Amino acid sequence: MTSFKSFGRLALTGAALAMALPALAEDSPDPIKLTLHDWTGQLITTNIMGEVLKAAGNNVEYVQADYLAQFAGLETGDLDVAMEMWETTGREAMDAAIATGNVENFGPTGMKAKEEWWYPLYMKDKCPGLPDWHALLEPACAEAFSTAETAPKGRYLGGPVTWGGFDDERVEALDLPFEVIHAGTDAALFAELESAYQRQAPIMLWIYAPHWAPAKYEGEWVEFPTYSPECYNDPSVGVNPDMAYDCGKPFGEIWKVGWVGVKDKWPGAYAAIKAFHIENDEMGKMITEVDLEGKTVEEVTAEWMAANETRWKAWIGQ
Repeated sequence: MTSFKSFGRLALTGAALAMALPALAEDSPDPIKLTLHDWTGQLITTNIMGEVLKAAGNNVEYVQADYLAQFAGLETGDLDVAMEMWETTGREAMDAAIATGNVENFGPTGMKAKEEWWYPLYMKDKCPGLPDWHALLEPACAEAFSTAETAPKGRYLGGPVTWGGFDDERVEALDLPFEVIHAGTDAALFAELESAYQRQAPIMLWIYAPHWAPAKYEGEWVEFPTYSPECYNDPSVGVNPDMAYDCGKPFGEIWKVGWVGVKDKWPGAYAAIKAFHIENDEMGKMITEVDLEGKTVEEVTAEWMAANETRWKAWIGQ
């Protein structure tokens, strides 16, 4: 039988051993800075992630940031997490940031991105040959999409300049008789679509998915030459041997990215961010509720949290 003195020595030895072992990693009490951009889906995605992290006990701070310029902050750790980096428009900036060793790809969100030139079906009779991009080369087609400010050139309504997308370069490389006009905001872009559609007026614009617009309006995306990384980076590749961007936009994942130090400073939050997963249909429904039904991002987020408790608790190991 072990004596009381022996037991005491064993207990002390165990305590000393426990003190010598490193403690389990805990998340820093410092705020995790999540970036906010200027479109509804990203605000929802980020608020959901933020609320999940708060439920896990993390301190969360939301920071308004430019979609592409945010990488400067992510590289220095002044910003921590960006919940939506679209393969269609942000891949080059993301890859460049990751190459510095200061930014990490936290994996796919589960949503698939599509962004391209889009037109209502009622315009197809006025521009025979669509959705093939060659139809846009015809002067009559360009004029059908023109406005007083662009005639005889067609008008293409692009997203805000901060979204990137290389539409100006695409017009030049493919010698399209179109003028790119950039909408000031996401809201302005879709308000103009709504107005034109109601009047059956000509419009060609940037439409993206996941979003409610492709479901609400009948239309098609223009079919440009298929994207390849070489098309963007090597002028000799593609239909124009002298210019890059002579192809369509890439399709693919919407990624989560962030400062490389997140995994060490907030290991629990890091695991939850990597586990985050939402699909297009689910996000499209929530965007519809905000943009068309008048709910706030916060209301939609709270409803999602209540309806998906088992799901998000698994992300934080509860």
